[in-house]
Amino acid sequence: MAVQVTVLPSPRCLFDDPVQIRVTGLLPQQAVTLRACLLDEAGELFQAHARYRAGGSGELDLTRCPALGGSYSGVEPMGLLWSLQSKTPYKRLAKRNVLTPFCVDLEVYEGHGDMSQLLGKCTHERYFLGEGVKRISVREGRLKATLFLPPGPGPFPGLIDLYGSGGGLVEYRASLLASRGFVTLALAYMAFEDLPAMPEILELDYFQEAIDFLQKQQQVKDAGIGVLGLSKGADLALSMATFLPGIKAAVSISGSGFNSFIPLRGDGFTIPAHPYDLGRMKTNEESGFVDFSDILDDHRDPATWGSRIPVEKSLAKFLFLSGLDDKNWKSDLYCRDAVQRLHQCGQKVEFCSYSGAGHLLEPPYLPLCQSSIHKVLGVFVQWGGQWREHARAQEDAWHRIQAFFWKHLMNSDIPKSNL
Repeated sequence: MAVQVTVLPSPRCLFDDPVQIRVTGLLPQQAVTLRACLLDEAGELFQAHARYRAGGSGELDLTRCPALGGSYSGVEPMGLLWSLQSKTPYKRLAKRNVLTPFCVDLEVYEGHGDMSQLLGKCTHERYFLGEGVKRISVREGRLKATLFLPPGPGPFPGLIDLYGSGGGLVEYRASLLASRGFVTLALAYMAFEDLPAMPEILELDYFQEAIDFLQKQQQVKDAGIGVLGLSKGADLALSMATFLPGIKAAVSISGSGFNSFIPLRGDGFTIPAHPYDLGRMKTNEESGFVDFSDILDDHRDPATWGSRIPVEKSLAKFLFLSGLDDKNWKSDLYCRDAVQRLHQCGQKVEFCSYSGAGHLLEPPYLPLCQSSIHKVLGVFVQWGGQWREHARAQEDAWHRIQAFFWKHLMNSDIPKSNL
């Protein structure tokens, strides 16, 4: 019987869907190597491989069979995806055009050697836009954003999605959230079109425009808006939840409880940037990587408290997520400070700190990026993370984020179709 590679339940799925990879037609106990290959939109090749031994019936099921080595070991059903690495060092796998899938070639080779004898292969398509989800470019007023609408009349929970200081208009997380039933607005706030790469100041009014725009959408439930942010986007999410009454729930990913790097102006007040000194920046002479983790003044020093975001005054609900192996930002320490202030005021807050996870907590099955170039700063930075632990954290965080927003925006559990 010919060797066949199959992906169940379907060779086409959303990127955040787990799948079952099976190989049939092998000899009993046959030694084989499985390889995954993905070519991103910039032409970078990402690959992963793992060595396996077929069962007594000549079948291989990655949900049950342990990898014997390679990019990972042990039973890892999705290991061929989360362990993908670029041939060129320090590249991050990110989706630019969410209208097209990532195509993953899954190949089976004879033996545990040089992968010269191909036995079988298939192509697995992983999409970022669910069936019927609409993508709408938004240039209304000052807004530079993309709106994603789930199919159907709703009402759906409404979210604003913010990425970090790398800037740009990042859509892939927002498109996946819309595919899970959220009306989601991916919002640019720096380094995009005519938005400066490093603004002298950010205006809360701009983010209020985003809330107003989302609340006008007929499919959005009128119970309040959610916001999630990564890194710099995380402290902006906290500021929105603190100062803008339209925000009912906020998720901070690898962030902090103070305003970082860029002053934030509101109605009659300005929160300064937390004091920092670039002279404390360290550069590794061998790798050239830049370490920013010590440039901030001590956040416990009362002299820095003017940059604190007074989250304890907010009526919103909060979820904080951080990685204990974050090499870019002391996010766990900074999140704990905000959580402690909320607890001291008697407010309930959700907080999850992941052992072995780095700074870039992304949707599940996107591979760990430990180091890459910072788009705005133009230097190589370390993000941290351990492969297996980071992959586990991303799966857990993705479920927590969705459950949190369904609970506080819709007063319901996460729909079974999203599990």
